Amino acid sequence: MTDFYKIGIDARAERMQRLAIEALKAWNIADCQPQLIKIRENAVFRIKLADGFDAALRIHRYGYHSDAALQSELSWMQALQQDNIEVPEIIPAESGALFVTAGVDGVPEPRQIDMVKWLDGAPLGSIEEGLSDTVGDIAHAFTEVGRLAAQLHNHAARWQPPKDFVRHAWNNDGLTGEAPLWGRFWEFPGLDKAQKQLIEQARQAARRVLTAVGEANQTYGLIHADFNFDNIILRDGRVTAIDFDDCGFGWHLFDLATISILFLGTEQSETVQRAVIDGYRQERQLTDETLAQMPLFYLLRAFTYLGWIHTRSETRTAEEIAPGIVKMVCELAEDYLSAGSAAEGSL
Repeated sequence: MTDFYKIGIDARAERMQRLAIEALKAWNIADCQPQLIKIRENAVFRIKLADGFDAALRIHRYGYHSDAALQSELSWMQALQQDNIEVPEIIPAESGALFVTAGVDGVPEPRQIDMVKWLDGAPLGSIEEGLSDTVGDIAHAFTEVGRLAAQLHNHAARWQPPKDFVRHAWNNDGLTGEAPLWGRFWEFPGLDKAQKQLIEQARQAARRVLTAVGEANQTYGLIHADFNFDNIILRDGRVTAIDFDDCGFGWHLFDLATISILFLGTEQSETVQRAVIDGYRQERQLTDETLAQMPLFYLLRAFTYLGWIHTRSETRTAEEIAPGIVKMVCELAEDYLSAGSAAEGSL
């Protein structure tokens, strides 16, 4: 069989659509033609339900999460909804399961698949194309995003997860260790020798600081971990987070860095950063001492993006954004090291 991960994106999308149709049997949905929304590491399809409403069906990347980890992700989403924090509503399969596993010929592994109700509105933008022209008042939108991040962190701080709850950790090892969650970013083949040396120096500096910082409860906990443009839906002036695929345990600043990192170096950067911080502080304490570590978390977020394009090289997105990611990582590494930010810090 031709390697699934080396065939063209259109051929992969066709096979994923067949898998989506097969999986819909678990929801007792027939005569539905799933509409592909995006295919990166996960594939997302729009589904028309019998009641006339739409849903999003998500086919997961093989091997990224255990069944227990996916169950935990969906459990947190349900808990957030019960706490009146708007997130996509999960649609269980006919069996009552929150997700199913299905396979078809042409897709080499069985995949975990779940479904949520479709949220009207529009994403703030996309990683590939940046901020959408439909956002309007940028300061208002990102103040609301900052408030939403704080609301999630507040919920996580008081929520008692079930005993079998398990998610990965965006901790020191998960970000700078020998086996980071999104791959050994310093081995990306698009780096030259000087870039590899620079990134390795910055990685070791970041690792020393994170060791000193530790995992204080007030600044570390369950986080979304993927607050990029695609995953924030703007609806009538309100914002909603979607796609909790990467949620796990980590520093709150990692979420805030994710929100604003793609604005760095643009004329909108200062406005967005200020709005996010102002919004966050409306809902949760954020000290100046903690905020002083933002350059570190911009660097760490950039490391993960470099790891992402290294380990997801089969995706069109990785191919499109690779040059910009390499440039961003190297600039942030140089700035971090030259500023002397590698000294011990605290959150």
